[in-house]
This record gives sequence, C-alpha cells and structure tokens, in this order.
Amino acid sequence: MISLTRQLHDALFDLVGFLNGAGPDETLMQAAGVSLDQALFPLLVRIERRGPIGVGDLADLAGRDYSTVSRQVAKLEALGLVERRPGKTDRRVNEAVVSPRGRAMTRALDAARERAASALFADWSEHDQRELVRLLRRFADDAMAANDLDAPTT
Repeated sequence: MISLTRQLHDALFDLVGFLNGAGPDETLMQAAGVSLDQALFPLLVRIERRGPIGVGDLADLAGRDYSTVSRQVAKLEALGLVERRPGKTDRRVNEAVVSPRGRAMTRALDAARERAASALFADWSEHDQRELVRLLRRFADDAMAANDLDAPTT
C-alpha cells in the first residue's frame, strides 16, 4: 500500500509538472488576449499578488537566480507592466510594484482563469471547491513556514 505522503507527493508532482509546462500559461494568455513572454508571465502575477516586492524575495519565490529575475523585472518595467521604486523599509532596495497597465493585464488573466476553472470544476460541489482551496492554502502556508519563507497570511 502506498503511503498518503507518497500519494500526496505524486499528485503534487503531477500538478506542478502540468503547471510548469508551457501549455497552461500559453492557453491562459491566449484566452485573456495577453501577449507576454512566458518567462515574464509568472513574475508579473507574483508581483501583482505580493507586491511591492524586492527582486531578491521575488527570485526566492520564483525559484530563480537573482540576476535572471532582475533582468526579467527590467523587461517588465520596459513594457510598462511594473514600476520599481525604493523600498519603504530600506531605501537601498528597489521594490517592484505592478503598474496600472500590468494590473489590467493580470485582471484579464484572472478573468480567463475564472472561466477555465468554471469548466474544470463544473462537476465539483462548492463545498468541495472551498475545501480544496482551504487545504491547499494550509499546506502551502505550513510548507513555507517550515522552510522559513514568507508565507502570506490568510
């Protein structure tokens, strides 16, 4: 019998593999009418969700190298999707914050994500959907706290 931990790992491994593939992001961007380099897409969304955020923290969240993320944030800035400004607590650290144009883009992506989720969860009860969200949020928060990452408050 396979342990629950192994079953959870297998399910998460499959889900992360699916989400990290080009297909879901490409499909979502197309449904939202958004044209953006796929490497920039998750950074824009993280900046919108967690910003203002320093490049170092963003690199940690994205699991990417600082210098790579710094260059990618510069690209987002050049596209007018984010702005960089001195940090509130440490003026030496530049923080990225989503611009109005970037926010419009993430709203279009959120709307497309809602449409896709409606189809995906068509056969799920609202209770099951809420339980999935509650348990995934708890798992993510606990995992991040166990690794001393900045877990968002719920």
